[in-house]
Amino acid sequence: MQDRMVGHLVASLNKSLLLLGPRQVGKSTLIKSLKPDLYLNLASEGTFLTYAKDPDLLRRELNENASAKLVAIDEVQRVPALLNSVQVLIDDGPTDRRFLLSGSSARKLRSAGVNLLPGRVILVHLDPLMMPEMDGIFDLDRALSVGTLPGIYLDRDLGNETLSSYVDLYLREEIRAESMTRNIGDYARFLDTAALLSGQYINYSKVSSDTEISKETVRRFFSLLEDTLLIYKIPPYRGVEKTTRRVSQRDRFLFFDVGVRNAILGIHAQKLTQEQKGSLFEQWIITQLLSLSRALRSPWKFSSYRTNAGAEVDLIIERPEDIIALEIKFGTRISGEQTRGLLSFEEFAGGHKPVKKWICYRGEKAQKFDNGCVAYNYKDLILRLVDEMSA
Repeated sequence: MQDRMVGHLVASLNKSLLLLGPRQVGKSTLIKSLKPDLYLNLASEGTFLTYAKDPDLLRRELNENASAKLVAIDEVQRVPALLNSVQVLIDDGPTDRRFLLSGSSARKLRSAGVNLLPGRVILVHLDPLMMPEMDGIFDLDRALSVGTLPGIYLDRDLGNETLSSYVDLYLREEIRAESMTRNIGDYARFLDTAALLSGQYINYSKVSSDTEISKETVRRFFSLLEDTLLIYKIPPYRGVEKTTRRVSQRDRFLFFDVGVRNAILGIHAQKLTQEQKGSLFEQWIITQLLSLSRALRSPWKFSSYRTNAGAEVDLIIERPEDIIALEIKFGTRISGEQTRGLLSFEEFAGGHKPVKKWICYRGEKAQKFDNGCVAYNYKDLILRLVDEMSA
């Protein structure tokens, strides 16, 4: 299963890479599968202490070992000073040597000066398992309950316990420590609220009021989750407006994995209601498409659409040649009434580019409505978009 889609990309790129992704998405397993000549795992306390005390040690070791052509450094954000050595080694070392760096905190890497490596290192993202790479083992109900982190999804015996530990030890402790907040209660209340609001449009003032946390701190906590790769931010659609309709300018946030979101709320081991499945299905489809787009290095842009009058479209996908307005429904049947948001968006954005009005649902057969909206089975739609991203 670790023959990941992004693994083919990593193996084929003839440049040094920075592999970003949250904990437990399989970065270390993927790196080891590429059989590096030198592998440093900074998650190991001994290795961390060795290079934290002497970051220049790596440069001296590789000056002596010219035969090391693929050098991997796992969790490089733990010793940011190593990036200086990497930059020198890329510039002055053998031209056929590549570095494979991994990290789980974009914030720490940015603050450490990873921007000093433009043109030297290609950024690649690794996300939880994606449906196209789960042929034969995909189970929608399980994906909606525990998510698709590899070690959790594949372990039917201990997956629930592992997911609970992930939330308790990583999200609640390590991420809180990274935020350098002294008020544990503030962060705990925020994390629970953020999980409840996953997939919704964020009103910072209301979150501040509900949690009794200052608006500035709420914004900082959201930024922290985004920088540690735990949430996606989906901006509002800002295309060429052709009507006087007022459109919401609020962002939406989604946790990178619905299982992690469920575990924060303590519902990952419970039987989900149909209402819960409906919301989680929408979030899962969106995160799948975002992950696939990043894995395939697609230039498509993603946003969402909601008017002040209440018309909504779950996901807007802007492509060079057209715009896909995508509505996501958990049901197995679709009615014409459920296409109203798509028609609203077409009126709002139509004329700038052709608009494809699509519905993603669990019904088996595609169907086209008289108003031009087309409903697709969710698996067929995902596979179709993968083919179009890869074209």
